[in-house]
Amino acid sequence: MPSVCPARPADGGAIAAIFNQGIEERIATFETRPQHAEGWERWLGSGDELVLVAEQDGGVVAWGAAGPYSDRHHYYAGVGEATLYVERSFRRRGIGAKLLGALAGAAEEQGMYKLVGKLFTTNEPSIALVHACGFRDVGVHRRHGQLDGDWRDVLVVERLLGQAAAEA
Repeated sequence: MPSVCPARPADGGAIAAIFNQGIEERIATFETRPQHAEGWERWLGSGDELVLVAEQDGGVVAWGAAGPYSDRHHYYAGVGEATLYVERSFRRRGIGAKLLGALAGAAEEQGMYKLVGKLFTTNEPSIALVHACGFRDVGVHRRHGQLDGDWRDVLVVERLLGQAAAEA
């Protein structure tokens, strides 16, 4: 089982490659343009978001992030929007669950009380993963965006953390 640790700028190339798989597959993101290491390295170097990677045999095999839910920080400072991608040859091995659990723990340590996520309603493996990791369905944004000319619906999920989870 891989180890989980904070991402470093040097992980930018591996993160871009994994994200590009998601772009190619057309089941996880509205993004259509291939990504390059330099942009990810700058993003990781900024320290603006919580980003973790799963490493195995010296390489990054998955990554997850919890970024700001909204730019209205004074209202939503404790809410993070989570995203997670696993390299295709490492899927269905428990790596996503381990990484998502670690991301929730790290988000809570940073003072977040909730993680939210948005998934294509057709992305059954990711929906099963978030459910297994304690997320609940909130609702569906119908026709939330277009990908390759087709409308896509997006399932909104959330997981309460810390005191918010204890009081629920």
